[in-house]
Amino acid sequence: MSDMTFARMIEQMTPEIYRSLKQAVALRKWPDGRFLTPEQTELCLEAVMRYELEHNVPESERVGYLEGTCSSQSSAGGEDSIKWMN
Repeated sequence: MSDMTFARMIEQMTPEIYRSLKQAVALRKWPDGRFLTPEQTELCLEAVMRYELEHNVPESERVGYLEGTCSSQSSAGGEDSIKWMN
């Protein structure tokens, strides 16, 4: 059995593997079409996020990046609110 740890795996991850995992998380499917389990999705997402931090991936290219800024209007109670639109 290998002494590979999650941190060591991230260190050795290639850009090609990173892109493949990122796509798998986005589509919730492996490249061969099989669906990821919730556990696989969670592990892949963690690996992608840790890779992005370790390799200084620009913020605009990271998983979960939203372009622009959010603004809110104060409600009558003085708390910020979010308005969901369909």
